[in-house]
Amino acid sequence: MEVISPAAHPLNGSPAAFYFPSRPAASLKALLDSNSSANGDGYLAGPACAVGESRTEGSRLYRLPPTARQNKVLPQDLKTPDSHVERDPRLIRLTGVHPFNVEAPLSDLYDEGFLTTKDLHYVRNHGPVPLVRDDQVLDWEFSVEGMVERPVKMTLRQLIRDYEQVTYPITLVCAGNRRKEQNVVRKTNGFSWGAAGVSTSLWTGVTLGDLLARVVPRRGARYVCFEGADKLPNGYYGTSVKLNWAVDPNRGIMVAHKMNGEVLHPDHGKPLRIVIPGQIGGRSVKWLKRIVVTSAPSDNWYHIYDNRVLPTMISPEASAHLPDTWKDERYAIYDLNTNSATCYPAHDERISLADSLETYAFRGYAYAGGGKRVTRVEVTLDQGRTWTLANITYPEDEYRLAPENEVLFGGRLDIAWREACFCWCFWDLEIPITQLREARDVMIRAMDDSMMVQPRDMYWSVLGMMNNPWYRVVIHNTAGSLRFEHPTQPAMMPGGWMERVKREGGNITNGFWGEKVPGEEAATIHEPPAKEICMLNEKVTRQISLEELRSHDGEESPWFVLNGQVYDGTGFLGEHPGGAASIFGAAGQDVTEEFMTIHSENAKGMMSKHHIGTLDKQSLALLALAGSEPVPANSELRPVFLQSKVWTKATLSAKKKISSDTKIFTFTLDHDSQTIGLPVGQHLMMRLRDPASQEAIIRAYTPISETTDVGKLHVLVKIYFDTPAGKGGRMTQALDGLAMGQSVEFKGPIGKFEYLGRGLCAINGRERRVRRFVMVCAGSGITPILQVLRAVMKDDADRTTCIVLDGNRVEEDILCRDELEAMAARRPDKCRLLYTLSKPDASWRGLKGRVDHALFEREVGGPPRSDEGGAMVLVCGPDSMVKAVNQIFASLGWRDEDLVFF
Repeated sequence: MEVISPAAHPLNGSPAAFYFPSRPAASLKALLDSNSSANGDGYLAGPACAVGESRTEGSRLYRLPPTARQNKVLPQDLKTPDSHVERDPRLIRLTGVHPFNVEAPLSDLYDEGFLTTKDLHYVRNHGPVPLVRDDQVLDWEFSVEGMVERPVKMTLRQLIRDYEQVTYPITLVCAGNRRKEQNVVRKTNGFSWGAAGVSTSLWTGVTLGDLLARVVPRRGARYVCFEGADKLPNGYYGTSVKLNWAVDPNRGIMVAHKMNGEVLHPDHGKPLRIVIPGQIGGRSVKWLKRIVVTSAPSDNWYHIYDNRVLPTMISPEASAHLPDTWKDERYAIYDLNTNSATCYPAHDERISLADSLETYAFRGYAYAGGGKRVTRVEVTLDQGRTWTLANITYPEDEYRLAPENEVLFGGRLDIAWREACFCWCFWDLEIPITQLREARDVMIRAMDDSMMVQPRDMYWSVLGMMNNPWYRVVIHNTAGSLRFEHPTQPAMMPGGWMERVKREGGNITNGFWGEKVPGEEAATIHEPPAKEICMLNEKVTRQISLEELRSHDGEESPWFVLNGQVYDGTGFLGEHPGGAASIFGAAGQDVTEEFMTIHSENAKGMMSKHHIGTLDKQSLALLALAGSEPVPANSELRPVFLQSKVWTKATLSAKKKISSDTKIFTFTLDHDSQTIGLPVGQHLMMRLRDPASQEAIIRAYTPISETTDVGKLHVLVKIYFDTPAGKGGRMTQALDGLAMGQSVEFKGPIGKFEYLGRGLCAINGRERRVRRFVMVCAGSGITPILQVLRAVMKDDADRTTCIVLDGNRVEEDILCRDELEAMAARRPDKCRLLYTLSKPDASWRGLKGRVDHALFEREVGGPPRSDEGGAMVLVCGPDSMVKAVNQIFASLGWRDEDLVFF
């Protein structure tokens, strides 16, 4: 037998081409992988290929993988937990720098052919990649346990030595493939995959059926659960499949340790993973540590709250309160649905009409799930009125022609008998240019051997999974050329007819791809295009380097970056609600995520007057690296928890319910002696990320922790639930849904006010003395008031007096009441405490009504005379109350500088 280097063969890049070997078989000896004993057995020397001796003259040979690239650790990964992982720079990052979720450019993926190298294979990582050194690979240990007669714990070395090895070509597909299209229609809880969340490789390992036959499942066992070594906020990643699938040879489920003849790449599960043909990639657990046979599906958090298609009428907000719906196995995704995409023409590709081309070859991929074969791909140029059959090529079938007992990469290539299809196929169709000139679009759909065909319209769901409507490429016939426009581009990359149509006000859910239809009504899930907020000064053309940006990272003239543009924060140091500290904390940083998440449309509209230039491309890349820098590895030694320029994590360790809608969340810091680092009267920012979409939710809170507390952080949160009248609080409901052990990120301190003690305050760094505080609050607005009140009351030498006016709806809404009343009772000469309720019951004996003009005029009055010493009003509560209080105190003669709003 002869074998040619795949990279050298002229047809290897073409998915439709077969090639014939031409290199002497003797040269294979150096590539043989015996898979025998540990260390020195050549296991890590791959790739290796051993083939059988017999071969019929002129028979076709299956193709081998393209030559992989020699990659290196990329600069953007150096300061992340994945600093040990080498990666291809062509991959498109879908969730920022970390965790690593990527797809290849669609054209590059197609050009690589039927088999995908480790370099361009899509990656779905929920967190850091476990570090496994080469000398640890064969000693990797995993267990098979649960409802079995003979539970076992074994190493990878034993798995290779004691079990027959097989090699199968298998396509893996992320359930979120093509999700960006759903996110354009309406934001899901998932990040934006394009159409390249699909890849194919040769996988070598042991069939799961062989492994389970040794341990003997017990009567009543129905499921097989898998758990990886990737520790995540909600535990280790895990999922399950049905036991009868696991033992079915036609399903081809394997425990794999090689990918294209090489040890698994770290991003793909080094050293051991499950590979499940025909099912969504989320079931193929990487970094495998446990196989557990059970009577019920996995109770792993990621099995329940990921990889599901919930009914289309369930919104992301409603889904947070439907635990029984999430646990309903009817909504769990296993087998892939039939899908296809157009790869050529590429997005924004142009064809000159002046050229002599008569046809253009449309090309793409298709796949089906559950072992089904794609039996047809159809193309329409008139939006479905007529269809043309495309040509289909099945490279997987080449491997069925291999001789008996063929060995590939140390595993028996035994798929000749199997009818099930595990891989994608490729389609092509030559379309006359004359027809393309007359068409508005070209659409495709695929059908499998059960006659299931891709639907015309999208089935939107909360996680944005299994999206498979007809794939539409729009044709623009302008300026003597044809330009092709795909539906979307992956991640945050702009482009695609769906975004364009939505931006122009079209309804992309009307069944006519946004085209105006007489009498059309807006679709239920259609959202009007967002108002464009211009944050740029179009006259500014200055290019700014990272060095120049960093020269303004102090308190003199703080510059910061939003969406690649540089802004000078000097102009609003005194006006910013978060105080100058928040601007100084942003100086020299890319704070796009924080700014866009927190600030109002009005605030964004004000930014153009502070725009001073554009960060050059090289500096923008370098800044991204710096922005990904985590807390240093020795963070447990830091005496202070909060950092002004870096997000730091704390772990949720307790929840205490103190009323029907209010809880105290306790977070454990890095070590028991670590202080919080929050000055009195200031606050911090909390950031949560959706585990699927990685979208940030950021809000500011003042903890109720004592300033002297160490090791713990206590945050009181009033939870605003959804009601029939409207949506509740996104952040508060997300906090309420946190599981014990899950992490939250914190940053700070921020705020323009600080109480330094004994009547001395600082506002934006300027000191001022007061003799009296008027403290106005409602609900959870008590938290910053409490911090200042504590500082005054606990220092007997502090002669500052305080009046606290706490307005609430009902008596249960009065928060921190015991502590407030204890302080007022101990020093009535320093503290006067007044509650007023707007909807009291008959037993209430205190003040009644809202905090209004009459209350303040009676209890507070106008500002003090100059000979009485200074006074200051501190206010925290709902927006409506804050606005009313501001107007009332202004009418009573108080100056703006005497009012501080938290």
